[in-house]
Amino acid sequence: MTPTRADQIGERAEPAESAPARAEPAEAAPTRPDRTDERAVPAGTGRRGSTVGREARLPSDPPPRARRVVGLVDTDSFAKWGAHLLATAPAHWRLELLVVATPRSASRTQLTAAFRGLDARLRHLAARPPEPVPVDAIVRLLRDDPPDAVLVACIGPVAELVIDEVHRRVRRRPVLLTGLPGISFPAKWKGVFFRARADLFVLHSHREVRAYRDLARAGGTEPHFALATLPFARSTGAGPGDGAAADVAAGDGTAHDTDGARDAVVFAAQPSVPADEHDRRRVVGWLVETALRHPEWRVVVKVRAASGEHQTHREQYPYPALLPADAPPNLVVASGPMAQHLDRAVALVTVSSTAVLEAVARGVPALTLTDFGVSRMLINEVFVDSGLEGDADDLVAGRFGTVRPEWRHDNHFHPFTDDDWADRAESLMRARDDGTLVDRPAARRSRGGALRRAWERKNALGSDDRSVLGVVALGLGTPVRAVKRVVRRLRGLVRPAPVSTAVVGPPRSQRDEVPAGPSHRE
Repeated sequence: MTPTRADQIGERAEPAESAPARAEPAEAAPTRPDRTDERAVPAGTGRRGSTVGREARLPSDPPPRARRVVGLVDTDSFAKWGAHLLATAPAHWRLELLVVATPRSASRTQLTAAFRGLDARLRHLAARPPEPVPVDAIVRLLRDDPPDAVLVACIGPVAELVIDEVHRRVRRRPVLLTGLPGISFPAKWKGVFFRARADLFVLHSHREVRAYRDLARAGGTEPHFALATLPFARSTGAGPGDGAAADVAAGDGTAHDTDGARDAVVFAAQPSVPADEHDRRRVVGWLVETALRHPEWRVVVKVRAASGEHQTHREQYPYPALLPADAPPNLVVASGPMAQHLDRAVALVTVSSTAVLEAVARGVPALTLTDFGVSRMLINEVFVDSGLEGDADDLVAGRFGTVRPEWRHDNHFHPFTDDDWADRAESLMRARDDGTLVDRPAARRSRGGALRRAWERKNALGSDDRSVLGVVALGLGTPVRAVKRVVRRLRGLVRPAPVSTAVVGPPRSQRDEVPAGPSHRE
């Protein structure tokens, strides 16, 4: 049996020449129950040996080739998505995971929460998250010991940088997989632009795949999208949380242990939706009113980052800072894994957080607030006609929705048999084995050579890029970028862009969804 190397994962990165820590190799996939392994044929009989007195033995399919796959993650949401997607990979994939060092890399606390509930190959990461590793060190590791594939689960500029560096510096490069965490509808060109050179782009609903395919073709990029069930939408029972979430009472910073009771209305906060301070204060007001109206509930503001921690999207007005000093005692701020909060949730409330899909998968009633309308900027177009839409009156009254059956298949709840990402990744790895893996062109058409690459690197890594060329590129590029922005503004004044059609509709209510009856589910 291959010696385990699981204890090497999560150690602080050593100098760049050392190889990345590896998870314990997965066991080979079991042979099919209706076939007999050919090694069971008695010696000397050969494949067509005698069958006198017993049933003929048929040869089994050869076991799949073990594959080494490395995941690269950076921010909190990409770390959670990347690790949990890998945990759904075939059993013969040997998994490793590294955190890319950038100014927005997830903290140790965020990584601990992100890595809860993983499979046996990656479970140890929650107890000992890996330390961030510089991009150059990661590229050297991939060059010195190339894996079969790399999942680049990073924000756009970092993903583009890593993919470009692997293309340029790794001679026998691995298959490059990438994707977007959570809800990715409507499709956004930047998502394609930064990741166009990856071999496979993973999305999580039939609707998303169609939208991104159309967008890529319109932008002159060959589609390369694959389908995977969103990892957080796979479970339909109790979540993997096996411990108490740390709740912080509004204003006192005291930790409390949960007792397993199902008594919480969980608000999944988002850093930039809604973005306006006034709108976010309105949300806080609704939560306060809900807590006052329902003293039997804990109204939990579930945050993804503590003060000083970074998130995938920047948060200008954190909800904890907006809570009034006289907030009711049953209104609390909490961090920790979402799964633990859903373990005791009466309902999940959000504007458009992916957490709503986790709730639906567990059968927890949910509400997507539409008081600010339905629009592209709010990322809530996908929920139109889902059965989950509602407003502040619904929240305060305790009216929560359930998903309409006709919405499910096209929106994240398709059968697992529709997923093709792992099979397509295997096909690409076989092409790499044969030397027939074809490089995809970049979507970026701008010129500038080494100086342009240095600018993009500095833009992606910020203070983590200490190269001289990066400083030069920043000094030259900053005024050029400022001039371009001014020119764009002037063009906009002379030739205004057409009015956006992104707004889908006005606020929608659960009062249009449910008949009169009990105000909330017990």
